[in-house]
Amino acid sequence: MSETPHGGHARPPTPAERRARLKESPLLPAAVLVLILTAAAALFAGSYTYSMADPTPHSVPLAVTGSYKEPLGRKFVVGMEEALNAGVKVHLYDTPAAARTAVEQQRDFAILDVRDQGRSVVLNLSSASGASVAEVLAKAAPAVGEKTGVAVTVRDVNPLQEGDPRGLAIFYISLAAVIIGFVGAIQLSVHARALTPIERIACTVVYALLGGFAIAATVDWLLGALDLPFVESWLILALTMFASGMVFTMFNTLVGRWAMLPTWGLMVLLGNPSSGGAVSWPLLPSPLGVIGRWLPPGASVNAQHTAVYFAGHQHVFPFLVLAGWALVSCAVFWIWRHRHPGGRETAPAHAAP
Repeated sequence: MSETPHGGHARPPTPAERRARLKESPLLPAAVLVLILTAAAALFAGSYTYSMADPTPHSVPLAVTGSYKEPLGRKFVVGMEEALNAGVKVHLYDTPAAARTAVEQQRDFAILDVRDQGRSVVLNLSSASGASVAEVLAKAAPAVGEKTGVAVTVRDVNPLQEGDPRGLAIFYISLAAVIIGFVGAIQLSVHARALTPIERIACTVVYALLGGFAIAATVDWLLGALDLPFVESWLILALTMFASGMVFTMFNTLVGRWAMLPTWGLMVLLGNPSSGGAVSWPLLPSPLGVIGRWLPPGASVNAQHTAVYFAGHQHVFPFLVLAGWALVSCAVFWIWRHRHPGGRETAPAHAAP
């Protein structure tokens, strides 16, 4: 004799119940994360390869002085434009001093001095302005000289420091500040969840100051890779780290546990490849060369680069970009702080046990 199932224990779950169980299961966020990580791996490799694997001149500012109006001089300048696929933006100067000032102010990347009615030229490179650009120009000029019958002399009037022959150290220290900046904010959200909003901002300031000091001291004092203007470089790194940390905090307030996605996309997938640190901006795809200057990684690289190699010619724009991201992030976090997953409630003193 068969028994009748008791109650609803043998009843198959309804579609609504299945969806509810799926939402509560830890497998759902795990599956989403697997898909996100797969896409992130492809995007990470693609963004860096697209930006850096095949640097191509798009608009290299080049200062030209001397007998550039002579037929041979014009022929050589035109030859340089053809060799670089019209990637040269020529700026004409009446004196070498004016051209050198343009290089110091980072308006031009090299000086082409046309001499002897155009029969010879001297290409004064500035590796400190951009090692990748200097490499491209140094390779193109002798080939153009041989083709046009013009004698070419190449020299570097503003070389990189000995401890940084490829000009990548500034990119690395800026990258460290960006990454540790938002990783620190992530760790605060995990291990110091109960911080109040003002405590969270204060802790971000403290680890940014200490972290920036540690990066600068390691690269300058310990390794001797760069001779930094220490206080200025330290404060640039600290501001970078603080801005990066507050960007994550802002996104954590707006989108909760998925805050890593927009932070990673903005800072790592887009910001670092377009920063101009590994490949100078005239060799980047045009949109990245423009966008990168408005993002914290690019602003950090630009400010640090000028501080190290062009003392006395610092620009305010990179600092405005870093300060702008930091202030906007703090403002968003503060206005919507009730949505942040952290924090703790404070009880009145008379209510305390």
